[in-house]
Amino acid sequence: MSKKINRVPVYLDSGTVQNIPYDEVKAILRAADELIGKGGRNLLVKILKGSKDKKVLELGLDHCPAYGYYHGLAMSEIGKRVDWMIEQDYIRIEYDYRLPVLVFSPRGWEIEKRSYSEEVYNDFCKAVIEQDESIIKRLREQTNRQVVLIVLELLKQRGEIHQIPMLEKWQSSEVKKIRAEIGRVVSAIRENPGHE
Repeated sequence: MSKKINRVPVYLDSGTVQNIPYDEVKAILRAADELIGKGGRNLLVKILKGSKDKKVLELGLDHCPAYGYYHGLAMSEIGKRVDWMIEQDYIRIEYDYRLPVLVFSPRGWEIEKRSYSEEVYNDFCKAVIEQDESIIKRLREQTNRQVVLIVLELLKQRGEIHQIPMLEKWQSSEVKKIRAEIGRVVSAIRENPGHE
């Protein structure tokens, strides 16, 4: 006989929130990205508030770019915005055994992967200037492959000659598919060096 799982219930209340500006949608999705598959809506609210909660600090969530985005709002008001995002199917709640965790809906992931790709692209550009090769490890090991391909497309469109040495270092440590794409990016930059 199997034991019944008592799932922790989730009650949504978006209150009077009718719409959220696109910049806020992106900020909420960026904060949610830190929790996908491992954290719930209460933790998301704490990130957006800029909470000094022990768990937020232990998990390093205070380093999220969206940390404190809603620092001037009450937690209850932030919660209503998060619940609106769930009701509008930007993010969803799934269960990990008995605990509710956040996941992206296809709609939310489409927005987040583009926003996050811009963030990673900017980090790559900064790393090139600072000659910080740790960006290569981040791209190889910690970044979603869909995001990597978008970053490479951005580099193909906007890349500059001085970025080629870092691209070539990255290329030498990548899997075949990504190596080939980096090769196309380097070729495109060499053919159109006028971006500098």
